[in-house]
Amino acid sequence: MKYEIDKEEKYYLLKPKVEKIDSTLSPTLKADFITFEVEGAKNMIVNLENVKYIDSSGLSALLVGNRIFSEKKGSFVICNLNEHVMKLMKIAKLDKVLSLLPSVQESIDSIFLDEIEKNLE
Repeated sequence: MKYEIDKEEKYYLLKPKVEKIDSTLSPTLKADFITFEVEGAKNMIVNLENVKYIDSSGLSALLVGNRIFSEKKGSFVICNLNEHVMKLMKIAKLDKVLSLLPSVQESIDSIFLDEIEKNLE
C-alpha cells in the first residue's frame, strides 16, 4: 500500500495515498502496524484524508492497529475522515471504540495530552 509515514518521537503519522482501503490492501496495513510497533512507535495517527472508501476488511485493519497500540498503553487515532467513511464508522458503532478526530493537529494534541496524563499516574 502506498502511504507517507512521518516518524516523530511521540507518534507515527501514517497517511495512505490511496482512495480505497479494501481486502487487497488491509493485510499489508495490518502488517505495517505491527512493524511500526516493533520499531518502537508508541502512538499512531492514521490520516484518512485521501481515503474515500473503506470496506469491512479495512475497518478490521484499523481495529487491529487500535488493539496493537492500546495493548502497549499507547494511542491510536484516526483523523480527517470523509463523510462516507464517518457514516460507515457510526453504522458499525466504531465511533464508540476508535478515537476519531477531525484533524491531524487535534490528533497530535490528543496524543500529547495522553502522554502527560500517563506521566502523572
